[in-house]
Amino acid sequence: MADDEGRADGLIGQLREKLIGRKQEWAREGRLLTGTTADPALERLPPGQRLVKDWPVLDLGIQPDISHAAFRLDLDGAVESRRSLSWVEFLALPQREAVSDMHCVTQWSRYDNRWKGVAATDLLALVRPRAEARHVIFHSHDGYTTNVRLDQFAAADVFLVHEWEGKPIPRHHGGPLRVLIPRLYLWKSAKWVRRIEFATADHKGFWEVRGYHNNADPWAEERYG
Repeated sequence: MADDEGRADGLIGQLREKLIGRKQEWAREGRLLTGTTADPALERLPPGQRLVKDWPVLDLGIQPDISHAAFRLDLDGAVESRRSLSWVEFLALPQREAVSDMHCVTQWSRYDNRWKGVAATDLLALVRPRAEARHVIFHSHDGYTTNVRLDQFAAADVFLVHEWEGKPIPRHHGGPLRVLIPRLYLWKSAKWVRRIEFATADHKGFWEVRGYHNNADPWAEERYG
């Protein structure tokens, strides 16, 4: 049994490295780039994107299984009030519903997704970032990280979501809790979020250090940088 598990882990690791290597090649080659830009006030679909009806599953080969009992969300760094929230404490925060589109760097977009969760503005009011805080770093249970500016996180349409289309977000899409930043490519919306760090300096995340754009605006086609 141990040998079987070891072989399975080895295969998952090989597949993960193959996926990462392929996406790094995309960044080096500039794959999927159209060389065009669009105004989001005029064009709903960003350049080079295609509409889908389903929600494709993309991850690094690891899908953490986090029970509500084991859930914690740490909010720390350059803030006045650090917090570590249980699932019950998180659900006790103001719960809001939103509808937004999402855009993946792998060229698909899905319109009118219905979400439920906690607005980033409410989290900011809870922890009160210090004046020197300029960036936000997301840390996930699978070791993934990604980064955005504080002003991007503070946008009115940014949420930490736990429901999609009226149901709990499934594990393979980042449940029980994921970040949602609809104005940026989806890799910035970290799945399985475990910690939100408010930082005075920028720190590139998993894909950003592997050739992906640090800003990730779909209408400027900031896929790679």
